[in-house]
Amino acid sequence: MQLDDDAPDTADDVAASALPRGRAAMRVVERIRDMIIAGELAAGARISERMLTERLGVTRTPLREAFKILEAEGLVRIVPNRGAEVVALSLAEVEAAIEVLIGLESVAAELACARATPEEIEAIAGLHARMLACQTAGDLMGYFHLNQDIHQRIVDGAHNAALSRVYRTESARIRRYRFAGNRSPERWARAVAEHAQILDALQQREGALLREILRTHHLKGWQVTRRTLESGG
Repeated sequence: MQLDDDAPDTADDVAASALPRGRAAMRVVERIRDMIIAGELAAGARISERMLTERLGVTRTPLREAFKILEAEGLVRIVPNRGAEVVALSLAEVEAAIEVLIGLESVAAELACARATPEEIEAIAGLHARMLACQTAGDLMGYFHLNQDIHQRIVDGAHNAALSRVYRTESARIRRYRFAGNRSPERWARAVAEHAQILDALQQREGALLREILRTHHLKGWQVTRRTLESGG
């Protein structure tokens, strides 16, 4: 499928295909995903393949593989005769996804408190410490990645593969919208305090308490995110 109006693949593209393609594609996926999350690639905008090959220093082969992965995540849409574009979600769609995530984490909270191994909880505590370091350094993207990893690992701690799979899929679709809410310094500070409560409840294996803290955490975050999105942020 032609993803852009560039010329056909060159010898460089063919040579690139002989390299570790999966690793190269995933590196490109991570870079483009961060650009989408940060708003550098706007929702609904067409993605210039030529611009990305120049900016990322890659050929079209790993770029096109990356587009396919991002399309499966729901972040990119490949349109025939047009190329790739960033998927845009309505506020209603984002809110619906948030409601699903709240429901999934509500189920996962008590299960994780009952089933997560001490090693899994210790690993989450380590991620929490790294997340605090990112906040201190003002590294919002680093903080956000660790934040998302913590939530996923709590769900994974329920040891329910179906729960983890659905949560991962829905969470990926709305990452850039949740990131927008973290741009508020006030919300960022409150979110860190809430995460300390989340970690404490998990370490104490207080399932019902963890469920309510997670629910409140998401609802407060969505309130800020919604206002940010409504104001065009």
